[in-house]
Amino acid sequence: MNNQHYDLIVIGGGSGGLAVAKKASEFGKRVAIVEGARMGGTCVNNGCVPKKVMWYAANLAHAADDADAFGIPVFRAATDWQKLVAGREAYIARINQSWIRQITNHGITHIAGYARFNGNRSIEVEGVTYTADHIVIATGGKPIVPPVPGAELGITSDGFFALQEQPKRVAVIGGGYIGVELSGVLRSLGSEVTIVALENRVLEVFDTMISDVLTEEMQKQGIEQRMGFQVAGLAKTDNGIAINSANGKQISGFDTVIWAVGRAANTRELNLEAAGVEVLKNGIIPVDGYQNTNVPGIYAIGDITGKTPLTPVAIAAGRRLAERVFGNKPDSRVYYQNIPSVVFAHPPVGTVGMTEAMAREHYGEEVTVYETRFTPMRYALSEHKVGTAMKLVCAGSEEKIVGIHIIGDNADEMLQGFAVAVKMGATKADFDNTIAIHPTSAEEMVTMKTPVRRETQEWKMAS
Repeated sequence: MNNQHYDLIVIGGGSGGLAVAKKASEFGKRVAIVEGARMGGTCVNNGCVPKKVMWYAANLAHAADDADAFGIPVFRAATDWQKLVAGREAYIARINQSWIRQITNHGITHIAGYARFNGNRSIEVEGVTYTADHIVIATGGKPIVPPVPGAELGITSDGFFALQEQPKRVAVIGGGYIGVELSGVLRSLGSEVTIVALENRVLEVFDTMISDVLTEEMQKQGIEQRMGFQVAGLAKTDNGIAINSANGKQISGFDTVIWAVGRAANTRELNLEAAGVEVLKNGIIPVDGYQNTNVPGIYAIGDITGKTPLTPVAIAAGRRLAERVFGNKPDSRVYYQNIPSVVFAHPPVGTVGMTEAMAREHYGEEVTVYETRFTPMRYALSEHKVGTAMKLVCAGSEEKIVGIHIIGDNADEMLQGFAVAVKMGATKADFDNTIAIHPTSAEEMVTMKTPVRRETQEWKMAS
């Protein structure tokens, strides 16, 4: 046998790539994974994991601010940024090493470098050709930097995680989940923050309730919001970095500007045309419901497919692809409906299913909405009140729950169980028949009684 031939080659050592490689090896297949950077991909190194560490640090800062009101004497000095970063990077390094041990223990070959196709089911890495019966492309995404004058004066989310000192005055360009998350962390740790976005509201694709409440909370935190601002370029001034708009306006005085305007599929350097793999102009690789590309034996998973760009989705797609190809489960696949997601804002956001606007477009008048807003007991003695809001979107005469939207402390943790209920087709009556856990915020999800009355024109304007 050719030592450079494998049953499966995986291009990309991120969450999805590692998942499919491990599962295939468990079926006794000869597997190689190609990765030229640190093992674990964006999630481990420049995404979910370091972001969550920073988010926890920010939450501890909030707790320190509120502690005195509960009789706990605490004095919060300036954030020791270097200590925080050092601890975070040590934690990530341990995860990197854990992944190396896991692929070694699974008998998976690690090919260090970056792959380019040189034929059908044939790749080249560092001048060496490797072939396989099956190839999975799982190269993930990379931050977008718009082609505007002075763009290089800004950093991306990758650059944020490379910061060795805390910036004093920061502009975050982008009102999506990355922009919102970075803004919240930086403000909580003591930076002055301005969020600049083309959109009219933060988290524009989420339910309007989420956007409205988060906007209010960001204002209370002192985050300046410059919405509807079309960035035309960045420039150096005597007063720091300035952001220029398309209509001649300028915001200045920043020592750091962060681009958070989205991510692009990391496929440009793969030479996909050599294998005949179809790729769209934006770098997305189209796949069917089973992760197949247009070329038999070549598959794509994760962010590069243009489907839900979440780590657990890529992992599920990888595992189920391996089960289908190697595990005699021909129907194994991911269903992309009712996938829960969380935004680690301050406060956090959790959502699953349809927004209210989506449900009304789909079901018309057969939509019932239940909503609640309150201040959790966590802030009973605190001067700094942080609100919580919840919404159930129900459809049909039986009020099947087709959407849940939560913003508030612990939204990230409480959503998981409710997402199971939505996936199983729970109705409002099922929630009503569930005994509440008291005193918690989550109990509000099963105690909402009065539906919200909205005129058709009202919700259309809101959406």
